[in-house]
Amino acid sequence: MILWQRANFTGEILAPDRYDEANHHYRRNRLWQNHAGETACRALRIQHTELDSLYWLPGWKPSPLLAFREKVEAVTSGETWIVDGNYSRARDIVWGRADTLIWLDYPLWLVFGRSIRRGLRRIRSREELWETGNRETWRNLFFKRDSLLVWLLKTHPRHRREYPALFGQQGYAHLHIIHLYSPRETTKWLEQIESAV
Repeated sequence: MILWQRANFTGEILAPDRYDEANHHYRRNRLWQNHAGETACRALRIQHTELDSLYWLPGWKPSPLLAFREKVEAVTSGETWIVDGNYSRARDIVWGRADTLIWLDYPLWLVFGRSIRRGLRRIRSREELWETGNRETWRNLFFKRDSLLVWLLKTHPRHRREYPALFGQQGYAHLHIIHLYSPRETTKWLEQIESAV
């Protein structure tokens, strides 16, 4: 397992000899800044669940809180899992059960650009999201008051401020934090993981 020195957010990537091959199936929570980590999750070769797939119902209706939390509890009840995303309304469940949290803390300009490109690709392809019948639309991406891009502009700086303090809270102090600041760091880390597995 890759271990992160929780009190030291230097961006250091630990060497593969720190990876425990026998335990590579630990429970992990990926804390991506919007759409930053699908490739990383595929590289880890463990089945993952996007929290968006549990939250959004057909017609872009949000799941009721209790139903959402029950779905999150079911997904995180096993020995091996990866959850993609971060919803504060289920943070206590996911972070409380995870042993490793991978935070792709990319610059806002990069995440914003990737979100636009992904949204435009989804609009063009009419890709169905999470087997709900939901599809990305121009309105959802750009023009709603709570559009994806507006949400990103509001939450990205707040998450950068809040997450380090949350990591230090007693209920989350057990987490091994892997804090990656760029796609280059993430690629290097994944190469280390793949060479160790």
